[in-house]
Amino acid sequence: MTRATTIPDTVMVHVPFRVKKRGGRKEIRLPEGAPSRPELDNALVKALARAFRWERMMRAGEVATIAELAEREKIAPSYMTRVLRLTLLSPDIVEAIMDGRQGPDVTLARVLEPLPFAWAEHAARFD
Repeated sequence: MTRATTIPDTVMVHVPFRVKKRGGRKEIRLPEGAPSRPELDNALVKALARAFRWERMMRAGEVATIAELAEREKIAPSYMTRVLRLTLLSPDIVEAIMDGRQGPDVTLARVLEPLPFAWAEHAARFD
């Protein structure tokens, strides 16, 4: 049995994409309309997990103060305070981050900045 066509040694594949800087790192962006899979921002997810874990520890009475918790976790109290503010993010934004659906403007640096009081203002800030 023989093949009528030969298989080439080299195959050329063209994949259109562009490189964009986001939060100090480079990301590959697909062209508009290309199907894509949401990608989690690991730094954001980790910060959210830490914030909710620390809040739970404080509510459970494992620690009495942020300073005590910061010493226990070996983290600067000022950083811990900024991360703990993530527990105040609107549930819609937290869900979007956990699903990888957050917009390109939702970076760890931006969410660590002081937040507006109303959840409706959070959505406007990160749109």
